[in-house]
Amino acid sequence: MSNAIDRLENQEDVELAKVAQRCIVSALDHSHAVQIALVPEGAGVASAPLLKLPPKVLRLFADMLGSLAQGKTITIMPEELEVTTQEAATFLNVSRPHVVRLLEEGKIPHHKVGTHRRIRFEDVVAYKEARRQASRTALQELADQAQELDLGY
Repeated sequence: MSNAIDRLENQEDVELAKVAQRCIVSALDHSHAVQIALVPEGAGVASAPLLKLPPKVLRLFADMLGSLAQGKTITIMPEELEVTTQEAATFLNVSRPHVVRLLEEGKIPHHKVGTHRRIRFEDVVAYKEARRQASRTALQELADQAQELDLGY
């Protein structure tokens, strides 16, 4: 489904990510650089291979490095990602049959590829957010009722 990069566990890696992010951002801000030199340890800069990358890609790298340096996990996935019912169930933390039921009830849009159901990941995320918002609203209503009835909550 996607490529996840776990949090950086050791402080040295966190510092390396911070320095790399600052270098990329500085290069983009001052010169609109589109090249990075990859210098193997112990080698000279002159012999280092150059990568030519669009500024948007370098900005993405800087953003990812910044997130990792802050202790966040990042996930990279294509924008138009489609998932299986099992992948959707795993993401939603429900059973696959429950996801199939949601699809059949029209609560999450999907289409079929042969006999297999495919769901746009953004639709799964939207469903999860709608459920989260409905839960928050219901919880707030319960809290309001408890206060009105002076139940001590």
